[in-house]
Parts: sequence; structure tokens; C-alpha cells
Amino acid sequence: MGLLRAVSPEGLRDAPLTYREVGATRAPELPPGYLHGEWSEVVGSGREVFERVAAAVFDWRPQRSAGLRVRATGSPGEVGTVVVLTAGLPRLGYDIPCRVVWASPTGDERGFAYGTLPGHPESGEECFTVRLAGNGDVVVTIRVFSRLATPAARAVPPVARLVQGLATRRYLAALRGAARPGR
Repeated sequence: MGLLRAVSPEGLRDAPLTYREVGATRAPELPPGYLHGEWSEVVGSGREVFERVAAAVFDWRPQRSAGLRVRATGSPGEVGTVVVLTAGLPRLGYDIPCRVVWASPTGDERGFAYGTLPGHPESGEECFTVRLAGNGDVVVTIRVFSRLATPAARAVPPVARLVQGLATRRYLAALRGAARPGR
């Protein structure tokens, strides 16, 4: 996995997750021992905006908009879907493998979380949700708990965290864009 390798999502179906607290992005408190992050923002209002943003979440749009190549065994709306995100060029990039650990594809709060698989530079979980609030606001939230996992990531922690922060900002920008008509 990683640099100069093309990891197949199908080949990772039975790979173990690299952390124990599976599904913890749904809990009110994120697990101790990890770096935590949570970003929420109102991206618009109304059912139409909510449906557009939810569709974007389940189409891997945040990941693609962050410049990641997405190869998946299915939809993020299906628990067990394996996704390999590749940063950089297909054969010269870095593969980032994950598995969907929970999904909520219906209702007024929709989203999913994926957890890290062996070869991911971090260990932990990240979720993407969109909620239609009672007042009509459409709220997107990204929650993550993670710690550096690979020798390369641990060798340059500030760079690893900088990359994670940049990706999160791009994810949010993609969801803001999805809220606009015609996107």
C-alpha cells in the first residue's frame, strides 16, 4: 500500500480496521487517545438544498473535490463498502484505504463514516453528515478522530496534520458548492 502501489478495493474487503472504536463518530464524545476534529456549517436552507448536498455526500464529491482519486466497491451509503482514495497520480500517488462503518442514507440527517484500513497514514474514523434542521437550515458536519499510524506520517507530524486540515477545508467547500443550484 502507499507510494508506487495500486491497492485494489476488492482486495481489502476482509482487511481489519486499524482501530477499536468502530462507529464512535456517532457518539456524543469522541474516544480518548486521538486527535479530535469537528467542523459544522450551515450551507443553505430548504429541502431542495438538503437533497443536493446529501446526494453529493453519497457521490464521494467531497473526496473528489479534494483532489483524491476514488476507487470503491460500492456506495458510501452501504456499510462495508471499501474505498481507496489516492492522493497524487494513479501509479505515483499514495493510497489511503478505508471502509464504510456506518451509513444513514435516509431521513433528515444523512451521512456515513469510514474507518481506516492497513496502509492508511492515520488510524481512526471520519464521518460526513448533512442535516435538515427544524428551522430549514442545511447543516453539514465533518467529525474525525485519528492518530498518526504509518512511519512516514509519524516522521513529519506537522505535514500530516496540515494535509488533513487542507482536505477537510476542501471537503467543506465541495459541500458548500453542492448547495448551490446547478452544481
